[in-house]
Amino acid sequence: MTRNHRSRAGRTEIPFLRTGLAPPDPQVYRKLLISRIAKSLQAMTKTQQKTVPAELSGQRLDQALARMFPEYSRSRLKSWLLKGFITVDDRAMRPRDAVSGGESVLLTPQPETLLESVPEALDLDIIFEDEHCLVINKPAGLVVHPGAGNPRGTLMNGLLHHAPELDQLPRAGIIHRLDKDTSGLVLVGKTLEAHTELTRALADREISRHYLAVCTGVLTGGGSIDEPIGRHPIDRLKMSVQQDGKPAVTHYRVIARYAAHTYINVQLETGRTHQIRVHFAHKRHALVGDQTYGGRLAIPAGASDRLSETLRQFRRQALHAERICFSHPATGKQIDLQVEPPADFLQLIEALAEDLEMRQSG
Repeated sequence: MTRNHRSRAGRTEIPFLRTGLAPPDPQVYRKLLISRIAKSLQAMTKTQQKTVPAELSGQRLDQALARMFPEYSRSRLKSWLLKGFITVDDRAMRPRDAVSGGESVLLTPQPETLLESVPEALDLDIIFEDEHCLVINKPAGLVVHPGAGNPRGTLMNGLLHHAPELDQLPRAGIIHRLDKDTSGLVLVGKTLEAHTELTRALADREISRHYLAVCTGVLTGGGSIDEPIGRHPIDRLKMSVQQDGKPAVTHYRVIARYAAHTYINVQLETGRTHQIRVHFAHKRHALVGDQTYGGRLAIPAGASDRLSETLRQFRRQALHAERICFSHPATGKQIDLQVEPPADFLQLIEALAEDLEMRQSG
């Protein structure tokens, strides 16, 4: 496991951000922020020139562009083409127009629209970081993206303070999300090229994500859950197994069995919203503490006092993103990172193991 905690002394800070408070004058704040990312913007908007290779003759322009500029996504290239930021022999062309080979293509990359999120000085647990990407160990209770009811104090706010240039990337470079009450590893791309490559790798299932979880009931063994997931037909804030939903596959294996619970290792093949929680609830083995899919709290008959109290106090889903494996977006080197669960999760495991030992010795 690689850890890379950057000290405050190693960061360039805007003085008023050290307190985590918004500046008194929004206009002054915005000017300061923009000045810090000016160099990054200049690099991102530098015009690039390439000649269409002869072997692409006859292909659609959008297909040829994807081959010529693999560091950018197809959707981004198409958007720039339609907006006039890509020209062919100094003229505009349509995505479906064919190329002959030998044409001169000029591309002026455009930064994303500035985010409205305010940078905040949060104490981020950085597990890995270089100039291309970083991995954060997110604590339970921290929201990933700002939204209704959570405009401040999110992971995105903290990332924008830590690396202001992320303001120019979709969702501040965040490649995937974790639910508010799920702890563990989150991957972030720091450049447009890295973000594009990591987003592609995630879509192509080349990023391996492993979770630790505790579910209710005793599982007889490991297996896979292959059930499509879609929006709940009645409660639109929830997801559920729906036959017309998106494909969703979850693999799991048993780590330990207790009197009325199972400690499991889970690997995602797909990444649907609430996937692990929905799949195990569908199997009638909801995660311990899940306030959305878990139903009413059930204390096992004969449970120890410690386990009973631990279960009553555990008011979040027992789910931790323990490990992530991916190819580095610039070097191709395999990165394999792992972090242990937080204290409350470990205490739950200890209480379950102690309860089982008590039953077996009694």
